[in-house]
Amino acid sequence: QVQLVESGGGLVQPGGSLRLSCAASGVRFRIERMAWYRQAPGKQRELVADIVSGGSLNYADSVKGRFTISTDNAKNTVYLQMSSLKPEDTAVYICSVDSRFRYWGQGTQVTVSS
Repeated sequence: QVQLVESGGGLVQPGGSLRLSCAASGVRFRIERMAWYRQAPGKQRELVADIVSGGSLNYADSVKGRFTISTDNAKNTVYLQMSSLKPEDTAVYICSVDSRFRYWGQGTQVTVSS
């Protein structure tokens, strides 16, 4: 059974940085895509960034130039380096992994506030 465990969330001041990690275990088939989503209170879940197996990266316009997604394929781990954080980045950040099916993590809270 595939399990995703996120870490790295927390409270940070505007302009600060955080690095999120998501480690996948129990993966039996090739990972085709890894991604980060976020969901703020009262809003729909939105894609923040993803990376597909060929190496193509995709970012939401709202985070381009501030966030960087990367992977450690040997560890089945995806990272999200977040810089220049803004209050509007406050949300639960959720990772997903596509490996024949789409699997979701539980999410980690990121709060940007002074």
